[in-house]
Amino acid sequence: MTNVSEFVIHRIREWGVSRVFGFPGDGIGEFDGALGKAEREGEGLEYVRPTHEEICSLMATAHAKFTGEVGVCVATSSPGAFHLLNGLYDAKMDNQPVVAFVGQQGLASLGTFTQQENNLERSLADVAVYVQTIVSPEQAQAVVDTAFRTARVRLGPAVVILPHDVQGMEFKALAPANWVSRSSAVAPSISIVPPESDIVKAAGIINAGAKVTFLVGHGSNGATDEVLEAARLAGAGIITALRAKQVVPSDVPYHSQQLGLLGSLPSLHQMKDCDTLVFLGTNYPYSQFLPASGQARAIQVDLKPEQMGLRYPTELNLWGDVKATLKALIPHLEAKTDLTWQETVAEEMVEWENEVEAQAMLHYKDGVNPRRVYHELNKRLPPRAIVTCDAGSTADWYGHHIRLQRGMMGDLSGRLASMLAAMPYAVAAKFAFSDRSVICTIGDGAFQMLGMNELITIKKYLKEWDNPQFIIMVLHNNDLTQVSWEMRTEDANPVWETSQEVESIDYAGWAELLGFTGIRVKSDDEVAAAWDTAFATPGITLIDAYTSKNVPPLPPHITLEFAKNTGEALLKGDPSELGVIRDSAEALMSEGIERVKGKLHIGQDKDKGKDKDKS
Repeated sequence: MTNVSEFVIHRIREWGVSRVFGFPGDGIGEFDGALGKAEREGEGLEYVRPTHEEICSLMATAHAKFTGEVGVCVATSSPGAFHLLNGLYDAKMDNQPVVAFVGQQGLASLGTFTQQENNLERSLADVAVYVQTIVSPEQAQAVVDTAFRTARVRLGPAVVILPHDVQGMEFKALAPANWVSRSSAVAPSISIVPPESDIVKAAGIINAGAKVTFLVGHGSNGATDEVLEAARLAGAGIITALRAKQVVPSDVPYHSQQLGLLGSLPSLHQMKDCDTLVFLGTNYPYSQFLPASGQARAIQVDLKPEQMGLRYPTELNLWGDVKATLKALIPHLEAKTDLTWQETVAEEMVEWENEVEAQAMLHYKDGVNPRRVYHELNKRLPPRAIVTCDAGSTADWYGHHIRLQRGMMGDLSGRLASMLAAMPYAVAAKFAFSDRSVICTIGDGAFQMLGMNELITIKKYLKEWDNPQFIIMVLHNNDLTQVSWEMRTEDANPVWETSQEVESIDYAGWAELLGFTGIRVKSDDEVAAAWDTAFATPGITLIDAYTSKNVPPLPPHITLEFAKNTGEALLKGDPSELGVIRDSAEALMSEGIERVKGKLHIGQDKDKGKDKDKS
């Protein structure tokens, strides 16, 4: 090592990082030069350069989510560093370890208001679990190591600021000296297990319960076998948070998928009736869907102690890793002999799946049924597929219709940047697992934000992937649909087209311009064939699905407030009034018919615990 930049690159590699997501600039120029030199010498990092710094940080967060490793991003000084913020907040809100290296103007410029010199430590202090400027070569080792160690333990983004002149300073091996810390590139263990006395107490609470429900979050990733074994012994029903779909396979009959506005009715019933609730690696934020206070005895297991007992008054909080904690807990659980609770969840899920399919089969006059698009995708997901979505209406359809099997993966930005993250997440997933099929499902509003440009990134790196199959499905309805429905249902406001209208673009044509396959879908009857073609295509395919914007993302239980606000919005002159009324009525009628059929056991599958009644 001859300078600070070369040392930092070597240290990043020692932390087990092989890929970084970066965008160059003069503020990080010396470091960029060292990255180039290391690449030429065969000792470098894989450097992925998307089209914007914001995408770099979103990709770093996605890399952490999909791989369990620390994600790393690199950007220049104040303009680039500021662009990283959205992705770094994504990492913070979704508890992901990310380290960002950002440039800065020279040391002598600090505090002098020179061009692109800003107080980055102050600007990034809110988002970062650790932020520090390296001001001397002797400090570099400790700062880099502390950034990685802190990001890993505190599950959030850390930031290392590199002034331009420091990047090129000579680096020497550290010797014992006052004020000089000699640190190690050794990752700390986070396989934390609570005390045995607390494990025994938790087992006692679960064993005493007759109606136990596990609410499983992304913090349970990697603990699938332990979650299933604990649920089997406890006779528990399982609900997964949206980001935890991949934790519990969909073929577990008492897994009722998600909870809340984009959840299932069986999940809602579990919350209404359970007497014991176990939170596993989740900070589920929608407390209005949780049991009434005092209804259920509750336990929470999490690595973030500040988030425990926050959404529901828990009786016991276990600070620990979900996998390790469940391993310690399982020997103390008594196998339930009465499985009525689990069986009830399973029976209700059969009915619910019939409802969801019936709604997917409805035809609408103003475009393709978006539910049909997801329903047909779900039927064709190949083994080990990876699916992403944004936080618009795609999240509703992803929650209602996508059923991930063991070995599949799926994710989205759960808290903050989710409207933007579908494409960066999908591309990052492809870099991490280039042999897998990746499917990005995205709305036209989100696609115009950070999606369209990333087709350029895909074109640039396509040849590096073992399996070039990558599918993008755009819900093309010329409307910010999720926000339109939120305006109606939350605030009783009619849709304001000035803010909601999305300019129509030929998205399939844009893909074709770049040399990819474009498929236009304008009727429900074309959906299945479009997916068949996409999965038969070895390269990049974009499905441009012209969907209805009026299909209601109906929650499993329509509250009086939901119905009242929607009605008021329509009465105030909603521009889509007739379409909303017609399509909502059709969806509600389908839902009602399927629930009646379910109660009468009409058309149910024997293999799912129901007898067929052909009368």
